[in-house]
Formats: sequence, C-alpha cells, structure tokens
Amino acid sequence: MKYTIREMTAQEYPLLDDFLYEAIFVPEGVDPPSKSIITAPELQVYVKDFGASKDDFALVAEVENKIIGAVWGRIMNDYGHIDDKTPSLAISLYEEYRNLGLGTALMKEMLQFLKNKGYKQISLSVQKENFAVGMYRKLGFKVVSENDEEYIMVCQL
Repeated sequence: MKYTIREMTAQEYPLLDDFLYEAIFVPEGVDPPSKSIITAPELQVYVKDFGASKDDFALVAEVENKIIGAVWGRIMNDYGHIDDKTPSLAISLYEEYRNLGLGTALMKEMLQFLKNKGYKQISLSVQKENFAVGMYRKLGFKVVSENDEEYIMVCQL
C-alpha cells in the first residue's frame, strides 16, 4: 500500500477528535463507547486547543489523499505523563488500515521528528491487552510503571 506521512496542518487539527475516538482501546467482544466519551476532561487534554503550544506536534498518514491515521504529542497531564519536559503521544488509525505496518511507520517518523526537535524521551499509556504493546516494545519503549489495566511506557530518543 502506497502511503505518505507528513506534518498535520492547523486546518486538519479538528480531525484529532476522530483519531482520539479511534485511539480508545476496545477489547474484543465489548461494545465501543459512545463517541461523546471524547468530551470527558481526561480525554480532552489530548486535543483541546491543539497547536496553541510550541510542544504540540502531529503527523498524519495519507492513502490516496485521504488521512487514515495520526500520531500526535504534547506535554500534558495525561495518563502517560512523566514530567513537564516529556511529550506524551497518542496514535490511531482507522480500523481498516490497522495491522498493515502504518502505525509502526507513523511512530518511527514521530520518534525521529521529536528527536530532531531536541526532546530526550517520549511517553505514552497503553492498555495491557492492546496489541500495540508489542509494537511499542519493538520501537524501544520500556514500561516505567503500571496499574491493573495499563502500562506507562517511555522511549529514549
């Protein structure tokens, strides 16, 4: 599959709402939550006023001029928060584009992008049951803390 990865433009930032919803891990056999869940304050930290901070960065994957995935980061007090110098990442792809290597490609681009910007590490939180845990480990993320449901992972850049 031919795809392009590029920086997300400010006009495209509203799409982060869709990708935030797509990033919610739904275990097999469980009904997905209502889309209104993304209005919860603990989820709004990922997208509210995105682009207003110098520490807001987003890349998108495009197939045939359609944005099909995004990885974005910002320094925020989210589930994966480590400190005020470490961006937390979120990533998602539309379901039909998962398991094709596009998520790995997006993450590799973002790791290099943030390294080039001078960041030393990045963090994220991921549900323990999420198949993406393996991808994060292959990319160099290490578990730094956990609770019953999720890992907090960090990657040194």
